[in-house]
Amino acid sequence: MSQFFDKEGRSVPVTLIEAGPCRITQLKSTETDGYTAVQIGFGEIREKLINNPSKGHLIKSGQELLRHLREYRVDSVDGLTVGGAITVDDFETGQKVDVSGTTMGRGFAGYQKRHSFSRGPMSHGSKNHREPGSTGAGTTPGRVYPGKRMAGRYGGKRITTRGLVIMKIDAGYNLLVVKGSVPGKPGTLLNICPAKRVESKIAKGDK
Repeated sequence: MSQFFDKEGRSVPVTLIEAGPCRITQLKSTETDGYTAVQIGFGEIREKLINNPSKGHLIKSGQELLRHLREYRVDSVDGLTVGGAITVDDFETGQKVDVSGTTMGRGFAGYQKRHSFSRGPMSHGSKNHREPGSTGAGTTPGRVYPGKRMAGRYGGKRITTRGLVIMKIDAGYNLLVVKGSVPGKPGTLLNICPAKRVESKIAKGDK
């Protein structure tokens, strides 16, 4: 993360993302595959680290072998060609994007860190400093209900941060300067796509 100064001189927290170039490795159509999609690849890899089927598939679209392959459903593949590239130039300054990634794993965490619960009294006589306390009734139902917020594995999940604004595009370094933070630690693979508009479920006239 870094900071970006807007036209008014205000400091805005941003994240610098190396976005591409991503090579188009395959185009799927309804006639051949039953649906329409585009497959793109990112990140070069050594030949000894890839198997022959994947190598043969990638050579059809270019000479460089790629580490990561992702497929995206699209309405149409018109204007896209196998071997072409998707770069930061396909985005615009001020555009809103959705960024998906895997959050940082924090291992087995207690209930305070995992769920932001408050602690117990810290006086000498208290025996409930960081403990969970009661987890439910005893005799009835005699068990803990599923979904009870307790200690457990924290982080390492796939999440999407929606509606992040692109503050600046640097085509020379393939960088997107995005307002705010994104999931994961430095080096995490991210999926970036135009923001999807969420339609309101409340009908007109309803309160």
